[in-house]
Amino acid sequence: MALIEVTNLKKSFDELEVLKRITFSIDKNDVIAVIGPSGSGKSTMLRSLIHLEEINGGSICVDGDYLVQDGQYPKQQEIKAITAKMGMVFQHFNLFPHLTVQQNLEMAPSLVKNESADDIARRCQDLLKKIGLADKANAFPANLSGGQKQRVAIARALMMNPQILLFDEPTSALDPELTGEVLTVMKDLAEEHMTMIVVTHEMGFAREVANKVLFMDGGQIIEANHPEEFFNNPQHERTKAFLKKNLK
Repeated sequence: MALIEVTNLKKSFDELEVLKRITFSIDKNDVIAVIGPSGSGKSTMLRSLIHLEEINGGSICVDGDYLVQDGQYPKQQEIKAITAKMGMVFQHFNLFPHLTVQQNLEMAPSLVKNESADDIARRCQDLLKKIGLADKANAFPANLSGGQKQRVAIARALMMNPQILLFDEPTSALDPELTGEVLTVMKDLAEEHMTMIVVTHEMGFAREVANKVLFMDGGQIIEANHPEEFFNNPQHERTKAFLKKNLK
């Protein structure tokens, strides 16, 4: 059974139809790269998976439980339990500026209160070591580079032990020289078999790390394939035009 099953997803903002019957599935350990031009619906689709956007029609099933079925959502408590299976990393980090790195990481798990403070602190230190920022536990976000902030944001998402990580353009706010350090952390996660959906403009990441690429345009999935076939033998004219423009 697929870990995430999306069927006929529809979303409109007033008269503007942003998602048009989006259908795809994701298996455990998949790394899915979602690419496409600005305004194609990529971020809206991603945000709908974790209920940051409410959809107007269709279904999203996560690990056997429906977040939304035929446009109908369950009770808030069920929504919360389903979205807890996922972690999200945003384009602009969304760290709390008044909290240290360690406090940013420990805040969410400490609110859940099903784990001791010592265990949370230990996991925090392990994750900071993993992302190469063990020495920044007491630093504030203002004193970090963009790449460091994004690595902290990834660690913060991992603190809740999600089954799936969602990334919304995680490197687009970074200078090119800082992009590599974030992509390295993401590649490491892929090698550890973390299930990931990554909206990205990084064609190298999509080609080298993803095991499936979705190309979106005009609120639709135009083409989906394994990276080798997708990049070397695109089938749709819109895919070909996009790749010609974006592959250097």
